[in-house]
Amino acid sequence: MRSTRPSSTARRAGSARRRTSPVLAAVALVSALVLTATACGSGGAETDARASDSAAAEGDDKITIPDDLVDRLKEHGIDLDNWKDGAWKNWDKDDWLREAEDFVNPIIEDLWNPERMREADELDQGVDDSDLSGDQGVTDPTPEPVDAEAVASTYHDNAPTAGKLFFDSPEGTMVCSATVVQDPAHPGKSNMVWTAGHCVHAGKSGGWFRNIAFVPSYNDSRMSAAELANATQEEVAPYGVWWGEWAQTSDQWIAQGGATGGDGASYDFAVIHVTPENGDGKSLEETVGSALPVDFAAPAVQQVQSITATGYPAAAPFDGETMYQCQDKPGRLSINAADPTMYRIGCTMTGGSSGGGWVTTGADGEQALVSNTSIGPATSGWLAGPRLGDVAKGVYDSVSEKFAGQ
Repeated sequence: MRSTRPSSTARRAGSARRRTSPVLAAVALVSALVLTATACGSGGAETDARASDSAAAEGDDKITIPDDLVDRLKEHGIDLDNWKDGAWKNWDKDDWLREAEDFVNPIIEDLWNPERMREADELDQGVDDSDLSGDQGVTDPTPEPVDAEAVASTYHDNAPTAGKLFFDSPEGTMVCSATVVQDPAHPGKSNMVWTAGHCVHAGKSGGWFRNIAFVPSYNDSRMSAAELANATQEEVAPYGVWWGEWAQTSDQWIAQGGATGGDGASYDFAVIHVTPENGDGKSLEETVGSALPVDFAAPAVQQVQSITATGYPAAAPFDGETMYQCQDKPGRLSINAADPTMYRIGCTMTGGSSGGGWVTTGADGEQALVSNTSIGPATSGWLAGPRLGDVAKGVYDSVSEKFAGQ
């Protein structure tokens, strides 16, 4: 985010960096992949890669999965037998998996080690004022910048539901922020994470990202970059690495979302169902001790006195290793007259904070997630996030219902 001028460019707050992947110490598919696609009332696109007792990894690292799934993936240039040898790094734009039923995210053990997590960096994606010409005439004045404040350690004590989301894209290793949210089908035992749509899917010009994994309370003790250079896996990820076994974003984001122009930003949200790389039988919510409810009533800005946005900004002057927060009263931002207005707050967080939760306190005195970071100006200064309504609720409910019997 590079300019606070009204005519400055704005961009997605996700992050990435080209790099050479480390040699994998061990590669395994902990389960076969069963892909399903169903329509939901909200128009959300669903993806499923769940464990199946009837199909599992067998000798010589071979994978037994339904033949029709193997054939369908091969049509897209994906041979799962070669996945363990690094095929996940190959990106062919002509065959980039983009449809809901194409989602695939097998666990690759030890892929997300401390070094690889540190090397995830920010990716510039921009819009300028000419791209915001669809304003409904209700956009409020640009808010004054609010300086992001570092969250005190330990993060688990002060923001237990927040963490970093890592994934791979054609541009390299990327990072966003994410939040543990409640699962109505599993009270007290949620495995659901909320983030931005552009942190799981590239939108209209691409497909699903790969190796999606959530690390709650990343760098929990707030070590410096120098200290992190020698940190152990347990110090960097004290509550484990949680892989996305199933992800869903809105149909609107898949059809409209773009790296530039703010297209699809009003529907830029996603829910991920996760499973631990190395678990002890506890859910994510039980492991971190907390999960936020989600408010889909989309309260008007006049009704919201304050929103707190949390994330791990990675673009200068930040380094992506420290959790930050901004608190401000929201205003409205309209990008397209056909789409809902977005919340906008003053905040100096930069790339890497995308997907981070926006939390407010309701009339009942309880905190709830009401949005997530989507876009902001190129040099920080403000952030905007979608108001969560029926489409977002459809995405959320579909994830919960899909795993209700498990």
